[in-house]
Amino acid sequence: MSKASHHDLRVQFRALLNSNACYHTASVFDPMSARIAADLGFEVGILGGSVASLQVLAAPDFALITLSEFAEQATRIGRVARLPFIADADHGYGNALNVMRTVMELERAGVSALTIEDTLLPAQFGRKSTDLISVDEGVGKIRAALEARFDPQLAIIARTNAAVLDVDEVVSRTLAYESAGADGICMVGIRDFDHLEQIAAHLSVPLMLVSYGNPELRDDARLAQLGVRIVVDGHAAYFAAIKATYDCLREQRGIAASDLNATELTHKYTQPEDYIVWAREYMNVKE
Repeated sequence: MSKASHHDLRVQFRALLNSNACYHTASVFDPMSARIAADLGFEVGILGGSVASLQVLAAPDFALITLSEFAEQATRIGRVARLPFIADADHGYGNALNVMRTVMELERAGVSALTIEDTLLPAQFGRKSTDLISVDEGVGKIRAALEARFDPQLAIIARTNAAVLDVDEVVSRTLAYESAGADGICMVGIRDFDHLEQIAAHLSVPLMLVSYGNPELRDDARLAQLGVRIVVDGHAAYFAAIKATYDCLREQRGIAASDLNATELTHKYTQPEDYIVWAREYMNVKE
């Protein structure tokens, strides 16, 4: 398999963004998965924040992983990657100055792109876990991210949650991030093509969707026409690895087969109920 520098992989990713096609990400979570994805012909991978939290901490996706832990995992992948990969950098691990540090660390790790979202993370006392920061603060984070990158080919993608805002608010936010210089817009919570069309009509930068395999959005040609270049269907490969590990070790111990699926196993071993109780008890987090 031919080698490519981090810069070369970023150039490859830019070509995907500038194309007229729609590409689906491979979930890459360690060096082996990155090599497998490249060998199978995937054009792009993604290191999800939730997956990194599971892989590094065996903890649920509650913004518990630190920048240094996330960057270390990205570095392991970047060391062997032969395909461009996106880092889900959550909220940038703090304010706009923290975002600058995040960009510096992840660029050095070898990522080709990173998403910075406007969710209010970590969850704040007395607030909902889906609350967003202000548009002005979100714009500040994008501008800071652009300032911090050394390689101009590194793509900075602004992410927002289209499920918790009405269409006008989503359009207003995404236009602000586009005007701030974001290289792309990532959205989670798009319901269907009608929802997407109402937002995409106002944007000119490439789009990225976190769709989790939404059956209402399974038409790559139509997605491409609307400017969608990257689709994240989820992280099935990682959850399959959890299931395979469980089954292998269970059989090794001679324990009877279990009907627990990958999602149920993940829930069992990350114990999210404990974190939910703690959040309610110590942070008064709202549902």
